[in-house]
Amino acid sequence: MKTEGIPVADNAEAGQEHATLKYPGGELDLDIVHASEGADGIALGSLLAKTGYTTFDGGFVNTSATKSAITYIDGDAGILRYRGYPIEQLAEKSTFIEVSYLLIFGELPTAEQLAKFTTQIQRHTLLHEDLKRFFDGFPRNAHPMPVLSSA
Repeated sequence: MKTEGIPVADNAEAGQEHATLKYPGGELDLDIVHASEGADGIALGSLLAKTGYTTFDGGFVNTSATKSAITYIDGDAGILRYRGYPIEQLAEKSTFIEVSYLLIFGELPTAEQLAKFTTQIQRHTLLHEDLKRFFDGFPRNAHPMPVLSSA
């Protein structure tokens, strides 16, 4: 069963909430970014330009990279949802291709949509030789995130 979340808010409206960061040499007002679900965030995009400082969050354990209408994660509570569907439900009742369709188009496919999408996927599964050589340049035990982000 799909759960409905509150849409991600556009924070450009009047009455925007702020947090104040105190640092050696001054203070900086930062926008509060309201989450679609879970904890709100503080937008730090202007921090370096305005203060000369960056943030440090080893392992990105307290960092939101972007607003997402696709994924909601609360690791401490054991929650992972895609497009509002609990991961347990998707893993039990949906195929990889159905979940792929969900992530791209926002809803699970009908039988007709699934057949068409499956055909499209099958037609585009060849990997170019240049990409194979690129990935061969990394150690086999390299973490996939930096490998893929370097592409």
